[in-house]
Amino acid sequence: MGAYEQTIHLLNFIAPAWGLACLTALVARFAPHAWFPSSPWRLLPQVLINGVTGMIVLSAGLYVLNTDGKMLTYAALVLSSSTTQWLMCRGWRKA
Repeated sequence: MGAYEQTIHLLNFIAPAWGLACLTALVARFAPHAWFPSSPWRLLPQVLINGVTGMIVLSAGLYVLNTDGKMLTYAALVLSSSTTQWLMCRGWRKA
């Protein structure tokens, strides 16, 4: 497998993590809470932290399960991304 194919495989491996990172940050923006910052530039750190967390979870799932694409790994990805977003938005506080 050449460098081009390896790059495509790597991008397809991390695409769910970054897609979910963008989605959770955008959906949290529409939540009816006063704690969310109004500046759109505050979205970038949330996407970056969620994306890196998702890549770590996907890599751990690949290492533990010895295969990519298991539903357990994707469930862990959703759980970690939502928990990280909840922590960054200080969801435990009342609005």
